[in-house]
Parts: sequence; C-alpha cells; structure tokens
Amino acid sequence: MPVQSVDELLRGLPQGKTLAGIDLGTKTIGLAVSDRSLAFAHPRPVIMRKKFSIDAETLLAAAAREDVGGIVVGLPINMDGSEGPRAQASRAFVRNMERLTGLPFAFWDERLSTVAADRALIEMDVSRRKREARIDSAAASFILQGVLDRLQALGGWTGPSA
Repeated sequence: MPVQSVDELLRGLPQGKTLAGIDLGTKTIGLAVSDRSLAFAHPRPVIMRKKFSIDAETLLAAAAREDVGGIVVGLPINMDGSEGPRAQASRAFVRNMERLTGLPFAFWDERLSTVAADRALIEMDVSRRKREARIDSAAASFILQGVLDRLQALGGWTGPSA
C-alpha cells in the first residue's frame, strides 16, 4: 500500500483499530500507540535497532499485539523545510516496510518533537539516564498525539469513507 496522507490514513482506518506512531533513530525506534478512541498517544518501550529484518519483525509484532490499523512515521524535516539524510532514511525505512505488511503508512513532520519530549521528561523530573532510555518513545508519543489532535480538530473519527 503506498504512503498516504494523514487524512487518507485516518479516513481509511477501520473502527476499533489503533494508530501507532514511530520515531526512527539510528540506535532505537521510539514507539507509541493510541487508545481505541483515538484521543491519546501512549509510549511503548523502545525497540533497539539491530538490522532491518529484525527491526521490522519486532515492530510488526508490536503492531499486531496493539491491533494497529495504521502507522504514522515522524519525518525529520530541517527547520528550513528541506529534507536531509535522516528524512531520506525514514522514507527508505517505510519503502522497505511496505513490502512486508499491508498496513498503511503516513508521514508527520516531527520538527522539535524530540525537544518537546525532552522538556516534558525534564518537567517530570526524570533523570538524564532514564530520559535517554525513554526519549524516542516520548518523541513518538508527541508525533502521534499531533495526528490525534488533528483528528479531533477535524471533528473526530468518522469511520472509513464509503
């Protein structure tokens, strides 16, 4: 299934399914999953990156456990709006994932999501060592929450389009 816009992903999401958000790092994959009402993003344990086939298998197993109907991938766009090597790597990851699953993917601008996640963890008085272990999943939560907030601003989930 080709990459979709966020709006297409939301319109095609079967009722009762959740959404996953991922933040692709070089060493970890941050993961967050929505609740079934598509209101809140919840961080999940990070996936330690090994090689693509293992990463994909781990991610798809988590998606199956969480009854995920679509995946939102943070796209690391530069502050000037251009795409650099990290954005290209994210697009390549999704192209490779599309060969392994029928789940739809959409990209979401993740500018400053890691900064926001780090600030939130600091405000919660999480130690530096624990922040390092949680930052990617916290960033994935910020990415996914942005999509969920957009959905709510558009009037909430109305089910698949006919």
